[in-house]
Amino acid sequence: MSKKGINVLSLFDGMSCGQIALDRLDILVNRYFASEIDKHAMKVTAYNYPFTEHIGDVTKVDANDLPEIDLLIGGSPCQGFSFAGNQLNFEDPRSMLFFEFVRLLAETLPKYFLLENVKMKKEYQDVISGYLGCEPVEINSNLVSAQNRRRLFWTNIPIDGLPEDKCIFLSDIIESGVVDRDKSYCIDANYWKGTNIKQYITKSRRQVVFELPVAFTERRTEEAKRIRREYRKKYGRDFSPRREKKLVPRTEGKMNCLTATYSIKEHTLIDEKLNYRKLTPIECERLQTVPDGYTAQVSISQRYKMLGNGWTVDVITHIFKAMKF
Repeated sequence: MSKKGINVLSLFDGMSCGQIALDRLDILVNRYFASEIDKHAMKVTAYNYPFTEHIGDVTKVDANDLPEIDLLIGGSPCQGFSFAGNQLNFEDPRSMLFFEFVRLLAETLPKYFLLENVKMKKEYQDVISGYLGCEPVEINSNLVSAQNRRRLFWTNIPIDGLPEDKCIFLSDIIESGVVDRDKSYCIDANYWKGTNIKQYITKSRRQVVFELPVAFTERRTEEAKRIRREYRKKYGRDFSPRREKKLVPRTEGKMNCLTATYSIKEHTLIDEKLNYRKLTPIECERLQTVPDGYTAQVSISQRYKMLGNGWTVDVITHIFKAMKF
């Protein structure tokens, strides 16, 4: 790689997960141009990467104003494609921003490009593939983190297979308490919604963490035994010791995406014995393999929002490591 480093153009940059991935690979960046309009995401990026050159609205970015670009990256807004949304596809003005990526790809002619988006109908996927000249690679973040997050990546970077499974579970990344499945729902931009825990569970249908009373950790006490019997009778499964002697409810399989239907009857524990809570911002940062506290410069709701819109950094790192400059 040249000592002068590479020039990067990041569209829909958000909180600049691409820069974190480049850092982890020790790829020297000469200039990093970030097209972003969200002031909160820009604040987080500016704090963590003060030399970022913010260039504003993607529709107003002119390649003639930029130097030679080595890497073009972006995760165009996905609301028009997502199975969890209205699936308006290219009629949705947010998803139409994909064509700005196409425009700037043609204008900058970078050595490498990467476009990320959600799982979508094959007909929409084929349109994107036709414009970019390649088929997407699907990668689930559960290989490198504690969440199920399936995403499609269109790129000319010669990816070397899928990432190695790091066997990271939700119980490994929570700050306290226990959870009832191995993998978290996918964090999305609406994760923060829900003014109280009842609304959060019944309406927003999101992942919860359970804070155990002392009796739960004292396995031989009569109270703990009573709770175990009640739980087993009600849910047909038992709590069981796991890694580092932490007590974690046992279930089969992986946890669904956060945007999927959450069944309160199936997943709610014993109301009078457990305190419910959401995942904390730090736990969500860990799900996205972002450094602890990376988003701490903004409000909690904005932290959840940008983390939900962001990339799982270790997935991007896996892709970027195949680049040769």
